[in-house]
Amino acid sequence: MDSEFADLLPLFVEEARDRIERLATSAPRVEADAQAMVEAKRELHTVKGASRMLQLGSIAELCHAAEEVLQEARPGMARLLTRVADRLSAMIDVVSQGGEPEGDRELLEVLAGRAPGATIAGPAVAAEPAAAPPRAGKARSAARKTPPAPRAPAAPPAAPSPAAAEPIDLAGLDDLDEEDELAGGGTAVAAAVLPALGGDVRVDTAALDAIAERATQVRIMALGSHPVVERIYDLARLAEDGLREPQPTQVLAVLATMLRRVAVDIEGGQRRMIRSADEQLEKMLALQLQPLRGFLLSLARYARELARSLKREVEVEVTGEETRLDRRIARELEDALLHLVRNAVDHGIESPEVREARGKPRAGRIRLHASAEGARVRLVIADDGSGIDPERVKKQALKSGLVDAGTAAALDKAGALRLLFSPGFSTRKKVSEISGRGVGLDVVQTAVTRLGGEVFLDADPRRGTTVRVEVPVARRGEQVLLVRVGQLQLALPSSVVRRALRIDSSMIVERDGRSIARLGDRLVPFVPLSRLYGQATPDRQLLLEGVVSGQQLAIAVDDVLGEQEVLVRPITRAVPTDRLLEGAALLASGEPVGVLSPAVLAQRDYMRAVPVPLARTAPKRVRVLLVDDSLVTREMERRLLEDAGFEVAAVSDADEALSLLGEATFECIVTDIEMPGMDGFELTTHLRSIEHFAQLPIVVVSTRDRPEDRLRGLQSGADAYLTKQSLDAGELVDLVRRLGGR
Repeated sequence: MDSEFADLLPLFVEEARDRIERLATSAPRVEADAQAMVEAKRELHTVKGASRMLQLGSIAELCHAAEEVLQEARPGMARLLTRVADRLSAMIDVVSQGGEPEGDRELLEVLAGRAPGATIAGPAVAAEPAAAPPRAGKARSAARKTPPAPRAPAAPPAAPSPAAAEPIDLAGLDDLDEEDELAGGGTAVAAAVLPALGGDVRVDTAALDAIAERATQVRIMALGSHPVVERIYDLARLAEDGLREPQPTQVLAVLATMLRRVAVDIEGGQRRMIRSADEQLEKMLALQLQPLRGFLLSLARYARELARSLKREVEVEVTGEETRLDRRIARELEDALLHLVRNAVDHGIESPEVREARGKPRAGRIRLHASAEGARVRLVIADDGSGIDPERVKKQALKSGLVDAGTAAALDKAGALRLLFSPGFSTRKKVSEISGRGVGLDVVQTAVTRLGGEVFLDADPRRGTTVRVEVPVARRGEQVLLVRVGQLQLALPSSVVRRALRIDSSMIVERDGRSIARLGDRLVPFVPLSRLYGQATPDRQLLLEGVVSGQQLAIAVDDVLGEQEVLVRPITRAVPTDRLLEGAALLASGEPVGVLSPAVLAQRDYMRAVPVPLARTAPKRVRVLLVDDSLVTREMERRLLEDAGFEVAAVSDADEALSLLGEATFECIVTDIEMPGMDGFELTTHLRSIEHFAQLPIVVVSTRDRPEDRLRGLQSGADAYLTKQSLDAGELVDLVRRLGGR
């Protein structure tokens, strides 16, 4: 390659990928559509000319040979051109990485008619475009810097014997526990596909301008909230001054009116900001949506090249290429979909000899389909291979201890196939070079669920397997239910919950280590989160029921605290972590929360026993006695303390406080000074004179801020003295937590 033209390589790679993509789309139609023939010739000729200019002789030679085939209108042109498009895509990948592509002598011989056509892995069908070239923006820039590196030839795995595809050996299941890492013949083709799935993003400049303008508007709105904040501070100062007025109730009435007016202003500003933020988000998401053409065609190319390495014949049908999906979601689906395609080829499609013996065409058929379903995108990977026998699945699950005999017998076909998504499920007897060793469909489900999607599987022995993946069309905030389990706060995706109802201990039956709720004529096995997390189980729980990828879900929590929209971030598995959690999120308050994995929780229904962790005592909640004669102040302080996790009993005077202290135990008292009858000073002194309460922590919160008042409070026995004028919520909470012994 002439270094003089090295700076043109990125442009050449981008243009060549576009043209080869169009060539791949035209290839299946060249024998029946004259216009498709013209388009194919034009794209080949243009790529050939550019390659010659850059002295990329192997690419130019292959394009010229393909042109000759089209010129002669030779039978089988469609399948030949499909193979040419696949090979050209791989050669352009090498160029994008700074390498010198090697020629394909075998393919040139086939194009020249000097080699038997049987070397081709199978005919293309009318709906099958060849694989699209990847669009790797980073790779293009690397073409200027990266020195050429030779490509290591891939050693294709040995072709399996016909017997390996017999249903009795569960050929369709053999790869269900295998790791996504590729080896041998799968490595080269996967390396060519992976960059393509990331995609190159082409941005509409007008859309960028609109987003920039909208961002400026949002910032202006945020700055506009400053006067409202100042008004609230003014009202706080007015309230403080009003405490010294002879008739504070009048100040309180005026203050309430002004606060309502401020609340209306804040609410209006919030609505405007949310509306503007939603518009901003929609424009941003529109930029992220990309057609799935390159995605699907790359998967098709991977399937064909893997089949060639395994000496099998496949036809790949691709439909729905114009369906649009958030490129971030497509990128995170890469490994999962590659795994499903690999299963279809490696352990679904039988060898040509076995297919003929079963009365099937020699070439297996794989269908890759995408479609928009409202706010979701459906991706289908189907094959007509050896399929899966549900009865064999149940036997293997029973043998491995995943289910007991009673559960296995009760499972229908759909329930049996759902077992394939259980962690650790395997029928593997030997390791494939293509697939490696590790985990399988549970990883696929985890990846899809993390994106807010679902995965479904259907199969029949000797008739094939269909996997359907449904994901949101774009990534945005996810609605979650905030649930309480003992002292823990967790989140659960709202989309999986269908109903909720209260259950008490009389409705729960423990059988074989599992918890089952009796709901009328229904028996519902459920996962008790309190037991899993070692928390105290309350007498009354909330049972949440739903569906995850067709699998019933039922979990018990203490309570539902509300619903919020959050952005879920996946949890890295680099360090040991809770398997029940699939991600983490920040609430609107800024507090972090773990997000439960519905897929993992649903799988536990099939286990013989829910693991019981080592018993541990749940931390005791600090009980606080709040004493204040002002209803408003008492309610505000009660909410403040309860929000911090304390159990609060509130009374209006010292007599009620003393009466309650004789009936219940408290870890801390928060009291006012000015109260009818016995004031706070006298209450503190009286408690300190009683041996039982001599060490009971007491915090005084009063409007009196004179030094002599503080001194008197501490002399009477109070552990701390705070003023309401400068009351800091965090300081009060920390004091109660520290003094209460938590």
